[in-house]
Amino acid sequence: MNSGIGGAEARRGQYLGSGPVRAGAGAATLPCPRTSLSRTARPVQTATAAVPQRRRSPSTARHPPGQGPRPSPSPRFPRPPTPHEEDPLSSDVPAPRPPAQAQAPAGLRRFNDADHGAAEEALLACCGSTRWALRLAAHRPYPDVESLLAAASEASYDLRPADLAEALADESWMPHSLLGMRAPGSQAARTALQAAHAAYEARFGHVFVVCLEACPPEEMLDAVLASVRGRLGNDPDEERLVAAEELRRIALGRLEHLVASPTGAGAPA
Repeated sequence: MNSGIGGAEARRGQYLGSGPVRAGAGAATLPCPRTSLSRTARPVQTATAAVPQRRRSPSTARHPPGQGPRPSPSPRFPRPPTPHEEDPLSSDVPAPRPPAQAQAPAGLRRFNDADHGAAEEALLACCGSTRWALRLAAHRPYPDVESLLAAASEASYDLRPADLAEALADESWMPHSLLGMRAPGSQAARTALQAAHAAYEARFGHVFVVCLEACPPEEMLDAVLASVRGRLGNDPDEERLVAAEELRRIALGRLEHLVASPTGAGAPA
């Protein structure tokens, strides 16, 4: 009976790939697979295919417990209407702006529409420089009075010595060229002013010019007398600069008066 058992165990050991089975006292001893291996068994690695991750839409995304899905954010500013959409009410549509010429004062429109000869004559009444008048007449039309005055001021700064001499000589032909003589005041003050004008012309070779736009009539005589006496101490080059600036201010005041008149009749004062 033991031989039968031993034969069965031998066949079993041969099947398991182990050595011969030794019969013990009624029990068979099998070698342990872990102790029979010469190297430590490595864990078996199984290749698993990468499962693609599905993106969640905002509606199916997870949200905190007890809360529903968040609504999609609304745009910060409303979308402007496209041209094919329905037009707003006609009362909401701003009226088109009229051309600049239609908004200009009547005097400026008349100046813009005047022929070149008439415009040049009116400008020469503002400043006696032919080059100054031709330049302003050639750059018409002007959209507003501010643009005209800016162009006149720039042309005044560009006056050459010959242009300035022409403009100063033209001032001597103006009626009442001696400034302040018609202002209210005593006869003694008028006599002193006349003597100051004569001294000025003898020193600089041209009439005395000064802008009196903001001066009250009752103070005009004293103001002119003080200005003439103060400028008599200038050297010719310095006085030429001062006279040019006064001519610029005088020309701007006359030009503004010209285009402000609705009829445009008469030369500027």
